Amino acid sequence: MHDIEHFDAEQPKSKTRIKQEMHQLQQLGKQLSELSATKLIGMPLDTKLRDAIETLQRINSREAKRRQLQFIGKLMRSADCEAIQSALNKHKEKDQQRLRFDHLAEDWRQRLLDSEQGKQSQKDFFDHYPNIDHQQLRTLVRESLKERTNNKAPSNQRKLFRYLRDFLLKQ
Repeated sequence: MHDIEHFDAEQPKSKTRIKQEMHQLQQLGKQLSELSATKLIGMPLDTKLRDAIETLQRINSREAKRRQLQFIGKLMRSADCEAIQSALNKHKEKDQQRLRFDHLAEDWRQRLLDSEQGKQSQKDFFDHYPNIDHQQLRTLVRESLKERTNNKAPSNQRKLFRYLRDFLLKQ
């Protein structure tokens, strides 16, 4: 059994395996190209690879993008792909966490502005999160309800959402 593992390790990679690895590196490069400029700054990339990714972001032609992705795949051979993948995973995790907090804040906002359960929802919120500024929350809810009844633009409702989201993110 040990001889078989040793034999496999000495065999050269097949063309199929090499192509699969290149496509994986190109996919990783494509994921990097979809990041915003601020997120790209924090990635562990050398300058040549970073420049190639920034160039890809500016290209409109499909064929030119394909060639640039191949070039990025070639540059990725010498990059620390594990560190890059780890950093990408951290960004994805943060984005998913942010999305969960957005949904939670939106749910609380809807419950607080619900005409039938609003007062009870405020009590429930204060029970769950006693360290929130009660007065500010009440003021934002009151102003948001006024906006709704007067059919005005939902600026206070957006403020309420941001206030809830930012508060929940700090928890």
